[in-house]
Amino acid sequence: MSEAVLEEVSVLSSIYCGEGEFQLIQPSSQDGLVVQINCTVGGDRGLDVSLVFHLHPRYPSRPPNISVSSKVLSRTQCHSIRQKLLDQAAALPQEPMVHQLVESLQQCVDVTQYQRGNYEAVKQEVKEEWTAVLLLDHIRSQNRYIGLLEQWSHQLLLSGRLLLGRRILVILHGDRHDIKEFCRRLKTVKVDVDSSGKKCKERMMKVLIESPSSTSGQHGLQGFVVKNYQSHAELPAAFQELNMTELYQLIQPSLSD
Repeated sequence: MSEAVLEEVSVLSSIYCGEGEFQLIQPSSQDGLVVQINCTVGGDRGLDVSLVFHLHPRYPSRPPNISVSSKVLSRTQCHSIRQKLLDQAAALPQEPMVHQLVESLQQCVDVTQYQRGNYEAVKQEVKEEWTAVLLLDHIRSQNRYIGLLEQWSHQLLLSGRLLLGRRILVILHGDRHDIKEFCRRLKTVKVDVDSSGKKCKERMMKVLIESPSSTSGQHGLQGFVVKNYQSHAELPAAFQELNMTELYQLIQPSLSD
């Protein structure tokens, strides 16, 4: 498999990092890769759909084969969704496309459910309000890097806080779909420069936690704010200011590594 494909798989595992969301089933240089992504359309009480992508050794010059399964949808409906995704894959440029196809699932399922005449939660595209905390490895080109973070948060209608110190944290709040898109951009866009001054991607970003709004309570995030802290002891206060003490307690073990 090409380096671009292996990088795509790494990005997918970072984006779909919830429990049971991502699985690399069959890594093989001869048969290609089989990637399974399980997602919920229409909120946590929405429709569970499982997508399996068989990436041929010549992928992405050859589109992936796709299978669709769901405990709620009928076999006919799953087949209809699969065909829509296959048609889209065939029409896309010959470049990594799995994430784009997963993002298209919402539209495919909505169409199917509309024809079926029920499952209103899916049809109305219920938004999921979530909070996530990301750990960045470093920021060398601050103007460029921070400018992109601010631009993306505005475009994706996310509120956030960038905490600059010994550990670099990004706190995001908004629709879960948009948070995942923010993470995808971090992994695929050249946001910084390396030690030699060459533009580079944020390959070392980690998602420390994703949680529904009910877990993080009434947060104090507004817009996208950059805040410096001098010592690790000041970090809990930064979360307390945002009414996110519980969230900090959940990620604290990861910050102690």
